[in-house]
Amino acid sequence: MLDIMSKPLNRRQFLESSGAAAATSLLAASAANSQTPSAAAAITQSFLFEGQRFDPSLVVDAARIIAQRPLVPLVATDLPEGYATLPFDQYSGIRAQPSSLIWAGENRGFTVEPLHRGYVFSNPVSLFTVEDDTVRRVAFDRSKFDYGRVAPPPANVDLQFSGMRIATGLERPFEVAMFQGATFFRSLARGQNFGALARALILRPGETRGEEIPFFRAFWIERPSPASGLLVIHALLDSESLTGAVRMTLRPGDVTLIDVEMTLFARQTLDHIGFGCTMGTFLSGPQSRRSFDDVRPAVHEISGVQMRSGTGEWIYRPVSNPATLQVSSFIDSNPKGFGLVQRERDPAAFMDDDQRFELRPSVWMEPLGEWTAGSVQLIEIPSESDVNDNIIMYWRPRQAFAAGSETVIAYRQAWCWQPPERPPLALATRVRQGRGSQARRRRFIVDFTGDRLADAGIVASTRANITTQPGQIQNLRLWPFPERKLMRVGFEVDPGTENLCELRLVLQSGGQPVSETWLNRWTW
Repeated sequence: MLDIMSKPLNRRQFLESSGAAAATSLLAASAANSQTPSAAAAITQSFLFEGQRFDPSLVVDAARIIAQRPLVPLVATDLPEGYATLPFDQYSGIRAQPSSLIWAGENRGFTVEPLHRGYVFSNPVSLFTVEDDTVRRVAFDRSKFDYGRVAPPPANVDLQFSGMRIATGLERPFEVAMFQGATFFRSLARGQNFGALARALILRPGETRGEEIPFFRAFWIERPSPASGLLVIHALLDSESLTGAVRMTLRPGDVTLIDVEMTLFARQTLDHIGFGCTMGTFLSGPQSRRSFDDVRPAVHEISGVQMRSGTGEWIYRPVSNPATLQVSSFIDSNPKGFGLVQRERDPAAFMDDDQRFELRPSVWMEPLGEWTAGSVQLIEIPSESDVNDNIIMYWRPRQAFAAGSETVIAYRQAWCWQPPERPPLALATRVRQGRGSQARRRRFIVDFTGDRLADAGIVASTRANITTQPGQIQNLRLWPFPERKLMRVGFEVDPGTENLCELRLVLQSGGQPVSETWLNRWTW
C-alpha cells in the first residue's frame, strides 16, 4: 500500500517511516516487472502523492532515503511499438492540445506543456503540480494530445511524460524553457532562439571508464501567483552514484534567470562531478578553420568561454572544433562567474536564415556561496555536424565527494545576450588565424573593443603582454583605431618542434589591464 502519509509528517517521522523502505521495494519490484507501468511514479507518489500537503524538504528527504539503496533504473520498455524509433519530424508533431496545457486560460503568466515520450526521449518522468500547497498528479491522457501522423497509443495506458515545455507571457506568450532527457534543460531570453543546453549535473565526462548520466525521476511545479513573474520547480534526480533534490526558480525576461539549488547524496565516492554544466555547438568560425564544404562563413551557437576568477580577473577563451579531443582546466578557487557565450551577433557573420545563430543565448553562471577550490573544465570534441553539442563546460570541485556524504550547491544562471555583469575592460571581439610567414608558424589577429580604447592617452601607452608555453612570439604588432574603440593585435606563434601552445594575451597601460585576458590553445 502506497499511502504512507495519511497526514503530514515531520522530517524525523518521515525518515523513520517503514513505509519509505516499502516504497523503495515497490519501485524495485516495478522495475523488475515490465507489466507494471510507472515505476518512477510509484516511489514519488509514496512520498509526495495526490492530495498530500507539499513541503520542499520532503523532496530532499526522498532523495536521502533513495540514496541508501542501490539504483533502480527507469523502465522504458512500456512504450508502444515504434515509438522509440520515431523519426524526429514525426515525434515533434506530437503536441499537447492547447486547451490541455497546465494553467491554460488562468492568466497566471505561465503555461506548462507535458511532453510525450518517444524518439530518443524514452525515459518516463512523473509530473506533479503544487496548488494551494497540495500535490496534484498530472495524469497521462492520450486524448489531450494531437498525434499528427503518428498512431495514438492504446487507451488506458499510463505512459507518464518525457519532460515539459514552459511558456510565459499573456498577450504574446513565448516558449522560455524546456526540460527533457536525463537532466537536460534549456532556456532563452526574450527575442532569442533556443541554442545552448544545460545539465543539472554531469559525471565523469570524457573519461575512458565512461560517463555516468543522471536523470530526473519527477518534477513538482508550484502554481504561480498571477503577475508574480516567476515559476518554482522542484525535481528529484537519480543515478548510480548519487541522488539529489533540485529547486529551480525561473524568472523570464530580457535576461532570463534560473536560480538552482541542489542537495546531493552520494551513494559512492565521486571524484569527477560537474556543476553549472552548459553544452553548445561550434563547427567553424574565423578562429577555427577546419576544412568544411559549407556555404556559411561561420557555424556556431557559442563562440567562447568567459570567466571571472576568484581574484577578479576577467578571462575569455575562444572555443574551437579540434581535430582530436581537447580537455582544458582553468584552476581557480571561489570563482565569481563563468559561462559559454555567443559574442557574434551580426547575421552576416553566419548567413544562415534558418538557424539564426546570432540569436542564440549566452549562458552565464554565478556561484552562490563558497565553491572553494576546483577548476572550470572545457571539453572540445571533434564534430562534422552542426547538430552536435561538441563544446562542454562545467565547474569541477577539487575535493572528492565521499560515499554517504551530503552536499548543497547553488548558483544563478543567466540566459542572455551578454553576461549581466560586464568587465570595465576591452573585450576580445574577433579572432582570426592563418598560416604564418614561415613553415610551422601560425599567424593570429585579435581585435579588442571597448570605450577605454577611444582614450588617446590610454591608447598611446597601451602595450600587449603576450606569452606562449611552449614556443616563441614573433612579429608582434598593434594597430590602434580609437575612432572605432578598437585595438588590433597581430602576432605569429613559432612552436618549434612542439604541436601544442597555450597562448595568453592582455592589453596593459601603466601596468594595469586595459582588456580582459585572452587565452587560446593552438594545436598543430
